[in-house]
Amino acid sequence: MAKYYENSTVFHYNMEQIFQGFWQRYPNPYSSHVLSEDTLERQVTREGKLYSKRLITKTNKLPKWGERFFKAKSVCIVEESLIDLKSKTLTTYTRNIGFNKIMNVIEKVVYRSDGPKTIAYRSAWIDSQVFGFASAIKAFGCERFKKNCQKSALGFNYILGMLFPIQNQYANIVQHDVAQKFKEAAKQMSEHVKEQIYEASHYNMNQN
Repeated sequence: MAKYYENSTVFHYNMEQIFQGFWQRYPNPYSSHVLSEDTLERQVTREGKLYSKRLITKTNKLPKWGERFFKAKSVCIVEESLIDLKSKTLTTYTRNIGFNKIMNVIEKVVYRSDGPKTIAYRSAWIDSQVFGFASAIKAFGCERFKKNCQKSALGFNYILGMLFPIQNQYANIVQHDVAQKFKEAAKQMSEHVKEQIYEASHYNMNQN
């Protein structure tokens, strides 16, 4: 069964500003793991929504134990997005290409207008089919996904702050508070993942 994760992020910018900033997210100081981005398709649907498909290449840094499963140094991500000006929503779907049996990550994010600010509702499904190590890999994938979510939010806020500097001071205060809470949660999760990896390795050694 896939591991499910969800969270929400508040951006102190309106939906029109989110629309503008979305296409300019990279590069930013928090996106060193993003190597390239290419637009594969862009069109206006019959309903008047803007559909886009992009290919994003990211680094694939792994701990030593993970190198036995993942040999590639980078991974490609397909990002599909749909902008609806009438409902003032932006919906994105992302998934990794290749290595799906080792670890498959599917993410959905819905940006919704909330008065003068925007709330991003994020859902993700992390799965693995590696016998004996699936639970450990999913736990690792979930932890890394959470860290990447934090980087993504920080990077997007940085770009929005550059584009709309008047609101930047308040957004930075909120962003710093969120970052501190995230560091504390990530530390606790890291210890839990290490325990699962040890248990999975110990189990396989006994089986052999």
